[in-house]
Amino acid sequence: MNAYLPSHDKFSPAHCDISFNRVGYGAMQLAGPHVWGPPKDRSAAVAVLREAIELGINHIDTSDFYGPHVTNEIIREALHPYPDGLIIVTKIGFLRGADQSWVPAASAQQLRDAVHDNLRNLQLEALDVVNFRAPGLAGADGSSIGEALDTLVRMKEEGLIRHIGLSNVDAQQVAEAQQITKIVCVQNQYNLAYRGDDALIDTLAAQGIAYVPFFPLGGFTPLQSETLTRVAAAMQATPMQVALAWLLQRAPNILVIPGTSSVAHLRENVAAGALQLDAATLAALNTM
Repeated sequence: MNAYLPSHDKFSPAHCDISFNRVGYGAMQLAGPHVWGPPKDRSAAVAVLREAIELGINHIDTSDFYGPHVTNEIIREALHPYPDGLIIVTKIGFLRGADQSWVPAASAQQLRDAVHDNLRNLQLEALDVVNFRAPGLAGADGSSIGEALDTLVRMKEEGLIRHIGLSNVDAQQVAEAQQITKIVCVQNQYNLAYRGDDALIDTLAAQGIAYVPFFPLGGFTPLQSETLTRVAAAMQATPMQVALAWLLQRAPNILVIPGTSSVAHLRENVAAGALQLDAATLAALNTM
């Protein structure tokens, strides 16, 4: 295990046979601008994925609607046959329109087609974790997700999906899903400046469910960025490393999946897994 990723810094969801290293990798940036089309340098994208494995990452977050199809094809090219213990988490529930828009796609047939797209492009017989990305472009919209979860459960029973997660959901939608099936992870927007899920994170931690923030490094105002920059300078770290370290210390069930198309930046992100914030630093950041 690489020194950046201590072997004890893992999270295993309750009632689940998988164990995540808490620093993972988000593959969205492997596609072209606006998550559309191929990357400018495909060989660099392949190199980032291979370096991620060398650094001890065992959790890659992706979706076949990134590109579309691009990130999964690059993951397959870079890593197949996949190393033992690698967990690939994918999302379904949206499609990309020809105008690069994000289009909800949650009918039973659309969800089934999406699972098969992911299986084909990743060259897998079953998907480790599938997150249902609930409707709502600006955050959870509170709509019922029961029918979509029923479809995922059927595919799980067929052996196409091993575990089910959720994305872009509120506490009520999580509770609705849990009446239908076991949930291993929730993926929502959350970071130092956007903390609407504080209560949900604590609830999920008590239940042994992973919480995976997206946009973990985004959303800072100039004032908040100034605070973060000052703390980072005192620690001889980058602001992004401090933001990631804060997430990892916020709760034991938080997994981070920062994305990058640069090997150097990947190494910086992974190094955040070894960064410890003392009580005074945490207090300063929590006032942002």
